[in-house]
Amino acid sequence: MKAVPFTPPDASAMRRCMGRFTTGVAVVTALDAAGEPQGMTINSLTSVSVDPCVLLVSLTVGTRTADAVDASGAFAISILGVRQEATARRFATRGGARFEGVEAEVTDSGIPIVGGALVHADCRVHTTTDVGDHRVYFGEVGSLRDRAGTGLTFHSGRFGEFHDLGHAEMPWLF
Repeated sequence: MKAVPFTPPDASAMRRCMGRFTTGVAVVTALDAAGEPQGMTINSLTSVSVDPCVLLVSLTVGTRTADAVDASGAFAISILGVRQEATARRFATRGGARFEGVEAEVTDSGIPIVGGALVHADCRVHTTTDVGDHRVYFGEVGSLRDRAGTGLTFHSGRFGEFHDLGHAEMPWLF
């Protein structure tokens, strides 16, 4: 094997390198202590367990959305479809009324979600772990719903959509 050079990471290099990893795009939402909806666009969403159903999200500590999740102990996920880029951009913008003009619905537990999203998950915080400037929230999924469609993707700072290479499905994933 050939040795190749590596360099120590910094914040810029970490963002650039992790940006090479194509992800889906979701909006995490919660109600703050005053009952106001908060939300932000994320790509740090992972399925952790299917029995029980647990997922995780990673949010910057001190954001309005993270504070709302901390206060309420609950959050919802809306996995966005390819026609929801404008919604992804709106919830990725700092400040402002993110829900203004957005088709919003609510989960059975009353948490706002993005209407028309491909997947909705209603979660109770199971556990949190602080790592650096982020808090990882493990959410036990209380209810789910999904619909057909193609998910919005994110790669190197740009939105896109999945392109099927024509190979067979990976049966062990389903």
